[in-house]
This record gives sequence, C-alpha cells and structure tokens, in this order.
Amino acid sequence: MFNIYDQIRNNPEFYRQLRSGDSLITLFNCLLENKYQDAWSHFNYFVYVVEGRRVWHTAQGAYELQQGSCIFVRKGASMVEQFFESASCFIFFFMPDEFICNTLQRKSRPVIAMGNQFDPVIPIEDDVLTEAFFQSMIPYFSRSAEPDHALLELKFRELILTLADHPGNPDLHAYFCALVQQPKTITLQQVMEENFCFNLKLEEFARISARSLSAFKRDFNILYGTSPGKWLLEKRLKHAAHLLAHRGRTVSEAAFESGFENASHFSRAFRVRFGTSPASVKADSGHLVC
Repeated sequence: MFNIYDQIRNNPEFYRQLRSGDSLITLFNCLLENKYQDAWSHFNYFVYVVEGRRVWHTAQGAYELQQGSCIFVRKGASMVEQFFESASCFIFFFMPDEFICNTLQRKSRPVIAMGNQFDPVIPIEDDVLTEAFFQSMIPYFSRSAEPDHALLELKFRELILTLADHPGNPDLHAYFCALVQQPKTITLQQVMEENFCFNLKLEEFARISARSLSAFKRDFNILYGTSPGKWLLEKRLKHAAHLLAHRGRTVSEAAFESGFENASHFSRAFRVRFGTSPASVKADSGHLVC
C-alpha cells in the first residue's frame, strides 16, 4: 500500500501541487501502476473529477466518480480502481482535522447534523457554487508562480464553508459536527473496524489514529484487551471465512480482501485457527463456525 498524501507531497517534480501548511492541493493526472491500487492517507481529502473515471472501493461499498463528481474520503485506506481507456484528471484537496475544525469553529452559523452516520467515503452533492469553486482552482496550476499561502488557505476554508452550508450534504455535515465535538472523531475503534481488511502496518494504523506507535499499542490494549497483531489476525481470518462461506470468494480473493499479503500465509493461518483449509470451507459453504 502507499500513502497517497506522502506520494504527492514528496514528489513535486511529478505532481503539480499547491500547499498551505499541511493542507495540499494537487492536479493529479498520472496513471497508477495497476488497475487496482491500495492507497491510504492520514489526512481527509476531497476528490473532484475534471476528466475521466475512477472507483473508490472500501469495506462499506464502491463509489464511482465521473466528470464533474466529487467525494470526501475520510482518512484511512481504500482501493482505487482506474480505467486506462481514457485520459484522467483529478483535483485532490488534503486537509488535517485541526484545519477543518478551526474553520468550522469560525462559522457565524454552526453546522447542523441531521444524523450521526458517515461512511469512509462520502459523496458530495454538486451545485453551481461548488462546481464554480473547483473550476476556479484549475488556472492556478498553469501559472509559473505559486499563489501566496494566505490565498491558498482562504481557498481551503472557502471549500469547507461552501460545503458546510450546502443542505444536500447531510452525511458530510454529520462528520463535520462529530469532528468539532470530538477533535479525534476518528477514534481508535473506528480506525480498526473500518480498515482492518487492508494490509496496513501498525505504524500506519497509528498514524491514521493520530498517535505515536507506543501510544497506539497502549490505547489499543486498553480498548481491546489484546495486542493489535493478535486482534488483526483474528478479525481478518473471520472476515475471510465469511467471504468464503457466504460471498462466493475464491481462496486468493478472500485472502486479498481480508488484508493478507499472500495466499500461502493466509492458508496456513486459517488452518491453525479453524482446523481446516480455506478451500474446504469454500467447498462446504456455510458450515464453518467462527
């Protein structure tokens, strides 16, 4: 897996980018190496499609983007599917939690949440204002001189405030409210439950949850009463067993979709845990007791 924020920020010669502090905008028109690419970020980000098509896959569902569409991706992992038959161009806006909170706290009218549910990927309702905003950002990338950082900061704030006032984005509003009320809204439990099926390292789980590795391990043990490694193995094996028994996945598909690096390691761990092979479970679907 690769950190999409770090990949962009650390390679300015490949990705035209505009930065204000840790907030970053990039015009992304590079093809990824594979049709399916696992990616993660320790910052939330917006994606707006100028041209082309891609699909963001999470454990909760798939979200297709086409020209003119926009999504908000919460920090964590996802699998990005790309299509090679046409050109593509996307604008990414990465924003730390603290920046979003600070902007929302300065609003004259508070954000009103109609619920408290929000998925890892939140589709954004488009209108004339949001479309005009995204289109207004494109010319900045063709200028030789980078805009003043104060102006860029205002553009980041403009995006947040514009979407916060749009009545067609209740799920985004719910997330914004949770973020303001609980500065670490992406709790440790949320991070683990939403990302266990991706092949993330413990250091990466820690970074997503805004903790040092030692603090992550300490807080994890307090929450779950076991180590992260043991919990992840058990969670992934049970998820794989469900995919084999009830979702018709092959052994290699179940291994990949459960966060295992290779099928042979998965098969060995599966046999130790359940006393049978993954292939046997698939052949006798539905009869494994987890």
